[in-house]
Amino acid sequence: MRPERRNAVKVLLLLDIGGSMDSHIKLCEELFSAARTEFKSLEFFYFHNCLYESVWKDNRRRHDEKTMTWDLLHKYPSDYRIVFVGDATMSPYEITYPGGSVEHWNEEPGAVWLQRFADVYERMVWLNPTPRAHWDHTPSIQLVREIIGPDRMFSLTIEGLDGAMRELSR
Repeated sequence: MRPERRNAVKVLLLLDIGGSMDSHIKLCEELFSAARTEFKSLEFFYFHNCLYESVWKDNRRRHDEKTMTWDLLHKYPSDYRIVFVGDATMSPYEITYPGGSVEHWNEEPGAVWLQRFADVYERMVWLNPTPRAHWDHTPSIQLVREIIGPDRMFSLTIEGLDGAMRELSR
């Protein structure tokens, strides 16, 4: 009798919600449900459009109960695998300029926060539900790929998930 093997991988899942992601809710719920039981440690947070100075655990309380993004960078060590899920479809200003967020005044551009994550976490991927054929025609997707690395964005498909898991395990 051997105990069931458990995956020892620690994952930090960051989910884009609202706006253009609303049409992908069912797919993202299925992904989250499948992932929840597979990892030793799975922590999740939400953001809207781009990563900024804060994230939240509960979308209904997102303006009241924020978690500072600096806290994530300090609490979760570099051995965590980072998985962003989002369509990366937004105004390029949301990525490149202070104050570009559509919801609040952000002191630093989203690009700064994405780069901080890319610098700390070697094992990081972005799962994009937008069909890959549209990626080259969406400036914000191109910007996100430039910041995190072009080989770190994958389609939210079976093939894309397979590629993303290979990238996270290398």
